[in-house]
Amino acid sequence: MSDSSTLPPARLRPEAELARDALSAPVLARAARLARWAGPDTRVDAGGGLVEEQLPAAAEQLGLSGDDAAAHASEAWRIAVDTGLVEITDEETGTVAAGEDLALLTGGSPQDVLGVWLTALEAVLADASVPDLDDLVDAMAEGGEVDLSSLDWDPEAESEFLDGVLGNLYLLTVGEDGPGDAPVPLPALAASVIVPSDMGEPSNEVLEQVSDAMMRLDDQFRLLEPVGLVAYQPVDEALMADADEEPAAPVDEADVTRYGMVRLTPLGLYGLRARLLDAGFEAPAVGDLADKGADALLDNTASFPPAAAHAETELWLAGRSPLDAARELLAAARGSDPGAPLRRLRCQQALSLVGAEAEPALREVLDDAELGGLARVWLTEHGARDVPAPPQEMVFWLTIDTVAAQLAAEGNSEELRALVEGLARQHSGFFDTVWRVEHPATPEVLEAMGRLHPDKKIAKEARKAAFKARSQQGG
Repeated sequence: MSDSSTLPPARLRPEAELARDALSAPVLARAARLARWAGPDTRVDAGGGLVEEQLPAAAEQLGLSGDDAAAHASEAWRIAVDTGLVEITDEETGTVAAGEDLALLTGGSPQDVLGVWLTALEAVLADASVPDLDDLVDAMAEGGEVDLSSLDWDPEAESEFLDGVLGNLYLLTVGEDGPGDAPVPLPALAASVIVPSDMGEPSNEVLEQVSDAMMRLDDQFRLLEPVGLVAYQPVDEALMADADEEPAAPVDEADVTRYGMVRLTPLGLYGLRARLLDAGFEAPAVGDLADKGADALLDNTASFPPAAAHAETELWLAGRSPLDAARELLAAARGSDPGAPLRRLRCQQALSLVGAEAEPALREVLDDAELGGLARVWLTEHGARDVPAPPQEMVFWLTIDTVAAQLAAEGNSEELRALVEGLARQHSGFFDTVWRVEHPATPEVLEAMGRLHPDKKIAKEARKAAFKARSQQGG
């Protein structure tokens, strides 16, 4: 995923709702509880962790019990320190006090709360990229330092791997071809960063890498669920049992959910988008353009998937009167630059959401060479009376403009192929006339028609017309 590419827009929940989710996430909730529990007698060690003798009391405060209670309490305390909910006041004596950010959780804005949560998320993500504690102990050298070479662990590579997986999960969530809010099978997610895109049948070696990646991700998503980033159904432990052991209960080999299922939560979508923005990616959110001009709306939604463009346009229209919105959209749709046809297509789609109150704006541009055609289409579709018939040159100009917009939006799609076939069939002598149309995209459109039309004779006519059009424009 290149940081120069624009990602599909995310549909985020309101910040107040996301802040409530952040406060209820176990990781942040436990950290806040310990920050409020800490007092004058609380002591920390040289690394800022709770001293060992105070861990049982901290675990009790969190309602934790069992063998892992002290470890979980220690982790919650570390998050409290990392997020500024607790501050170390004297390193020599190991005393602490409530941090300034603790008050933000109750008296701050939703953005303040989310800022604290994002800090907690970074701490948990850093933990998720670290090997298992048992492996670290085994790799401990005599001098008390970890021998990374014996771990076969590259911290930077491990972090990049997890970032790549989360980036793909983000794309699957925001993309219209992805599962959206539905969970993603863990094998598919692991394969998305392991299997080369141009590989047909994965080799046994690659499949083994995918399997290893699944096991790593299973551990990592178990850590990331309590911070509220994902909802995770872990890998069935029966799959990890020794081959000689009998399963405790009958298993369904075809049940893909046994291999782990993960989805981003609404809070997780917010968090990953914030990280992508910090990393330099263009990661828009639906609603970003609501207070911008029509030029920004048409230019930016040109690259949006249809449903996202529709949602963004509805929010933009909600802040304007139908007549003002129509006038602003029509003014922004003008132009002869390469992006203009797609802007006019987005303008036409936006105007389809505007009611009859916009009619005066459409009538004002009936004689406009660039807008008169789409204005007639809108007026006719809205049942307006006395709509003048378009001159032939306007019909052909609108045809070129429409095909150019479809080319920019979809490339050589089946829908465009059908449109090209229909145009050549409905208009006798189409290519004898259309090459004369004074539209900057005329040569490009005719060349595309030559590529797309299945009839070799008609395709040849289109290519000849393209040559004439290019010659006429001095190309």
